[in-house]
Amino acid sequence: MKEAERMWEELEETVPRDVFCAEVLAWARRIGVEPKEVHLRLMRRKWGSCSTKGRITFNTELLSKPAASRRRVIVEELLHLKIPNHGKLFKSLLRVYLGSGEMTERV
Repeated sequence: MKEAERMWEELEETVPRDVFCAEVLAWARRIGVEPKEVHLRLMRRKWGSCSTKGRITFNTELLSKPAASRRRVIVEELLHLKIPNHGKLFKSLLRVYLGSGEMTERV
């Protein structure tokens, strides 16, 4: 791959905050949930979190991850508004929204 093409691909993967928030809201509508608040901040140990009060927080490092990685974290956190654990129902819904191919990918 040419150097210029590789650099372009890296640029395409980084998204502005407002685009990321639009992704979150689009997925929220698709899943049928309404987060009370959506925050972006640097997190040392995780990619996202969901509070019992409906606040979802995402790691700012997600902005520079590939779209598939962002999508997985977004869908996981939004699903926690419906299902607060990682049980069978949660995993089934995750598979429905992401497909089995994205289930095996790691961020």
